[in-house]
Amino acid sequence: MPVEHYENFPVASFLLPRRLVPAVEAIYAFARSADDIADEGGATPPERLAELERYGNELQAIERGQVPADPLFSRLAAVVTAYGLPLAPMHDLLSAFRQDVLTTRYADYTALLDYCRRSANPVGRLMLELYQAVDERNLQDSDAICTALQLINFWQDVAIDLAKGRIYLPQEDLERHGVTEAELAATPSSPAWRSLMRFEVERARALMLGGAPLVRRLPGRIGWELRLMVQGGLRILEAIERADFDVFGRRPTLAPADWIVVGWRALRM
Repeated sequence: MPVEHYENFPVASFLLPRRLVPAVEAIYAFARSADDIADEGGATPPERLAELERYGNELQAIERGQVPADPLFSRLAAVVTAYGLPLAPMHDLLSAFRQDVLTTRYADYTALLDYCRRSANPVGRLMLELYQAVDERNLQDSDAICTALQLINFWQDVAIDLAKGRIYLPQEDLERHGVTEAELAATPSSPAWRSLMRFEVERARALMLGGAPLVRRLPGRIGWELRLMVQGGLRILEAIERADFDVFGRRPTLAPADWIVVGWRALRM
């Protein structure tokens, strides 16, 4: 399983309570389609921004109590009403997608975390709302897990993002470890590159482990879903390490044997 942020929605998972499937699917459809507007196809940046602006207007219509004509947003409106969901996390997602259209470099880790706060963390917060498990400690740990998953996706996809003209590795980290953009373009395998990636992998792992106690506080199926997500993300980091930090020759993913390890570790949590 690749760790791709919106693919980590537990859509139709056997662990997801059936009553929540329509709600999760509606939120997923919104997030996935908005992300695709920012990232896929041949639209120009102004066209992408205009469509994301339309998405924002649809959210504002829901806030005013209107039922949008667009089926995607009418489904979302029904879920928002049924579960009393806040719309701020969805606006945050749109903010991050707009940033993806305009921003291709991040000066430092703080700037990258701010992006993750809007591109990743809203998903976990909306899931906590659906499970009626919102409190300060749960939100903090959920944010840590979601940001870690986003970072892991970035480290998995350095080559893919580079082909799109984006570099999520903080510029200050590249400079500190002596890795240039020219070296990135030449599929690096130098000690400097491995030092950089070792640093980023450890940082993502620490963040994930910091949020992991959440799995023991969430009862039932959501706790098991989250255990698999946490262990899956950690296993991807191990895959990057096993490849000696070469994310260019082959994208690190999880094979069936890895899922046996993930399942066993989830049980042990």
